[in-house]
Amino acid sequence: MKSAVIVFPGSNREGDVARALTVISGRAPAMIWHADSALPAGTDLVVLPGGFSYGDYLRCGAIAARAPIMGAVRAHAGRGGLVLGICNGFQILCEAGLLPGVLMRNAALKFICHDVFLRVERSDTPFTRRYNAGDVIRVPAANGEGNYIADAETLARLEGEGRVLFRYTSPEGKLDPAYNFNGATNAIAGILSEKLNVLGLMPHPENHVDPLVGATDGRGLFESIETALEEAA
Repeated sequence: MKSAVIVFPGSNREGDVARALTVISGRAPAMIWHADSALPAGTDLVVLPGGFSYGDYLRCGAIAARAPIMGAVRAHAGRGGLVLGICNGFQILCEAGLLPGVLMRNAALKFICHDVFLRVERSDTPFTRRYNAGDVIRVPAANGEGNYIADAETLARLEGEGRVLFRYTSPEGKLDPAYNFNGATNAIAGILSEKLNVLGLMPHPENHVDPLVGATDGRGLFESIETALEEAA
């Protein structure tokens, strides 16, 4: 798996993602600066990490979405290449038009940082092959603007096309407002593009891949990507 992690001014989770990718694939990703205009030849996966790109000025992800490197990211996605945006990366993907909807202030108007439970909605995607549909995983979340919102038509399309990949649930996998910590519409934590090759996810699976830090529930996402790329080779 040849991966690239995009680094913006204000990114702060690029090291976590790089370690997760290295642990899973045995190969360190290329770290690509936002002002670059091209990805390394043969890149399979592009990751937009969490953080506060450009200090979250204007809107979260708004300036990063217009960075020079995003032209290459769009082209990569257009060719069917895999793209993963985590937290601020999810916000950037929405601002860049690679995913629909927008991430707004959390319903409680507070930055919230704790583990959350996510239900895997389907297992036939490049990001979830190592899970079963209905599995519940526990991963960290840390955001102040993770409240996913979209208009009714967009929501109907996402739901009808099976493009909601992760939802906030109780530990038993039940929809419960008490566990939808940021108030996201339909408890949406992660969505896919039309071609299913771009994933935006608000929580941080990269922080739960190593048993040294406890849970390893996020490991399956990165193992799924590696498996999908191996099968496509």
